[in-house]
Amino acid sequence: MLDRDLPLKKEISDNIKSLMKQRGWTQLRTSEKSGISKSTLSDYINCKTLINPGNVEKLSEAFGVPKFEIDPSFNNNSKTVNEGKVSYISTTTRKLPVVGKISCGPGVLAFEEIEGYEETPLDWLNGGEYFYLRAKGDSMVNARILDGDLLLIRRQNDVENGEIAAVAIGDEAVLKRVYKTNNNIILQSENPNYPPIVLDDKKNIRIIGKLKKVVLNF
Repeated sequence: MLDRDLPLKKEISDNIKSLMKQRGWTQLRTSEKSGISKSTLSDYINCKTLINPGNVEKLSEAFGVPKFEIDPSFNNNSKTVNEGKVSYISTTTRKLPVVGKISCGPGVLAFEEIEGYEETPLDWLNGGEYFYLRAKGDSMVNARILDGDLLLIRRQNDVENGEIAAVAIGDEAVLKRVYKTNNNIILQSENPNYPPIVLDDKKNIRIIGKLKKVVLNF
C-alpha cells in the first residue's frame, strides 16, 4: 500500500538526524532533552510513523529551532486571529546555541556544553550552520572584540588568510586571525601583548568556523 506520507516522514527524519549530528546528540540524549520516548523517536527517525504536532513542539524547544525546521509542514509564518480576521506574522529570528564547550573528534564537532540560546535575525544568516561563542579575555581588543561579547560563527573548516576564525586546539576554542603557510598555521591576536601562536598543521588543531558578527556586551 502506498504511503502518501513517506516523503514528509523522510524529510522530518533527515531534519532530526541533522540536528542531532550538529549537536553531537545520541538518540538517548535527544529523548532525554525532549521528553519523547526513545522508541517513539526511533519510529520518527526510521520513518515508521508521522510525528504529531505536540512532539514537533517538544523537539523544537529541545533543539532551539523553529518548528518548521523539524516538520516542514509548519511554515515559517505564525498565524494570529484578531477580531475574526486571520493575519500572518513572518518569523524573523532563529534561536542559535551559545556554546560553552566544544569537542572535536575525527570529522566530528560536538557541542558538549550549551549555555543557552540567542534569538538571531534571519538576515544575519546566509546558508550553512551557525552558533555562538562567547569572547574571553582581551586578546582581540583591537578588532573591537571584548570580553563577554557574543560571537556569531558560521561553521566551516577553512578560511582565507587574515580572516578571523574560531579554531579548536584540542577541546579549547580560541578566536584569532588565521594565517597558513606550507607546514604551519599561525594564530594572530589583535593585541600586541600577545605573541603569535605558531602550530604544526598536523597537530590536533582544526578551524571550526568563521567569525560573521560580534554582538556587543553592554
